[in-house]
Amino acid sequence: MNENRTGRRTTGMSRAELLALPAAIDLETSNRALSLGRSKGYELARRGLYPCRVLRVGNAYRVVTADLHAVLGVAGAA
Repeated sequence: MNENRTGRRTTGMSRAELLALPAAIDLETSNRALSLGRSKGYELARRGLYPCRVLRVGNAYRVVTADLHAVLGVAGAA
């Protein structure tokens, strides 16, 4: 999590954190980057409405980081 000027924790990720992510990430990490709560993120993934591509691997969801970067408009993420 990031800290704002008052020292309080905020949701989301910095650009540097986003660029340091591996090729695929778990849904929790993607939810954090998109500032989605856990329940909402899983609900969207389950219904096929998540804002970027989600892969089902066994019982887990994985998000393609390149798609997450595209949704967030992160430039230079290649």
